[in-house]
Amino acid sequence: MNGGDAAAAAATPSHRRLPDFLQSVNLKYVKLGYHYLITHLLTLLLLPLMAVIVLEAGRTDPDDLRQLWLHLQYNLVSVLVLSAVLVFGATVYVLTRPRPVYLVDFACYKPPDKLKVRFDEFLHHSKLCGFSDDCLEFQRKILERSGLSEETYVPEAMHLIPPEPTMANARAEAESVMFGALDKLFKFTGVKPKDVGVLVVNCSLFNPTPSLSAMIVNKYKLRGNIKSFNLGGMGCSAGVIAVDLARDMLQVHRNTYAVVVSTENITQNWYFGNRKSMLIPNCLFRVGGAAVLLSNRGADRRRAKYALKHVVRTHKGADNKAFNCVYQEQDDEGKTGVSLSKDLMAIAGGALKTNITTLGPLVLPFSEQLLFFATLVAKKLFNAKIKPYIPDFKLAFEHFCIHAGGRAVIDELEKNLQLQPVHVEASRMTLHRFGNTSSSSIWYELAYMEAKGRVRRGHRIWQIAFGSGFKCNSAVWHALRNVKPSPESPWEDCIDRYPVELVDGFATHNNTQQ
Repeated sequence: MNGGDAAAAAATPSHRRLPDFLQSVNLKYVKLGYHYLITHLLTLLLLPLMAVIVLEAGRTDPDDLRQLWLHLQYNLVSVLVLSAVLVFGATVYVLTRPRPVYLVDFACYKPPDKLKVRFDEFLHHSKLCGFSDDCLEFQRKILERSGLSEETYVPEAMHLIPPEPTMANARAEAESVMFGALDKLFKFTGVKPKDVGVLVVNCSLFNPTPSLSAMIVNKYKLRGNIKSFNLGGMGCSAGVIAVDLARDMLQVHRNTYAVVVSTENITQNWYFGNRKSMLIPNCLFRVGGAAVLLSNRGADRRRAKYALKHVVRTHKGADNKAFNCVYQEQDDEGKTGVSLSKDLMAIAGGALKTNITTLGPLVLPFSEQLLFFATLVAKKLFNAKIKPYIPDFKLAFEHFCIHAGGRAVIDELEKNLQLQPVHVEASRMTLHRFGNTSSSSIWYELAYMEAKGRVRRGHRIWQIAFGSGFKCNSAVWHALRNVKPSPESPWEDCIDRYPVELVDGFATHNNTQQ
């Protein structure tokens, strides 16, 4: 370039110049190109082969085709045997293949406004209950940094002074939550309770006699041969376990419905002592529950929202630290509560690593699996300092329902899975609006995405939850249509206010961006 050209180039406004491609290449676009190439490699290789076959078929002499036909006529026995083998194989495949399981609809319970608890009300009640000043200050700090709003709900018994954590009040809480969700589910799906063949209820800390599942059978007069199950003590990940059990039952029992009810009970599990590690659940857990209608009926595919693709369950209970990290016990004063270990996040990270190692080959594109395997081999053979490759799960899923167990859980998964803020938005907003509703939180998150109109046909949803034991469980759903929110969604009257921007757990201002 001569001096005049250089001067002209310098005089040209920067926004009118071509970009310096060597400086502007972004690694993520190179990766996307690589992903496209590997994912469609088989197609790209088959296209030339198919073209060659078509060309050769076009050059085939009609006499050659006639000779082939005559040859088959003289080998009629071979043709019949081959046909019989093919028919037999197809029959065996149809009879033994897993039956598809559809999610027809689900409903989340929304408590009445009178059960909302403000922070100052919460602390005032705690003071009247005899908590020490040190523990009151501890709870205040937890609440302010928790990511919860002042619109979450606690049961009616906890609003009383003094609180009344009686068996009768605990039953009343369970009934209002379960029946509230089930009434909506049956009303808007049109399914009669008598048509339900499988019932699975999970509630970790409240297991009366008769059971919660029996309470539902009695309330809705379910049929006498219903297969009912009541899961207890399995923590916040029990919702996915309940779905897995219902799926297994639907593989055995044809042409039927399964109902899954996920909830937790606060009334009899409020901690009234002064051990700080046992006070955290008081600050985070709130009233909530969900009812889910599953079906294996082919006719329900047209109206179903989702199809269940995978369930992956990881249990770390063989390790003592994992087993004890979420532990119900009595303190020195004999007061019962759930203690959370300081090792909880590290143990959750280990369980997550094991879970996604199993889930990855089922959902990740081949390009991601190849990169992960190549990095692993290079690390083992050449350089132990090479960082392990973290698969990009954003290529496998459009939506993430991360259990709203607390800010720390969501922050760690966002960081470790390299997610964007929009991917954890549903989890943060569910924690903000409803608190930690235990095993039902993943359904409030899915309801949030539906209310925002984000779930489109073909989208993949990953529900992931953690629970005592210690467990990490995943469920993968595939959207069968553009999903509209269910009637009377828990977000119906407030979705326009969300998402809110949170800084250190505090809401700063509303953002109505869709």
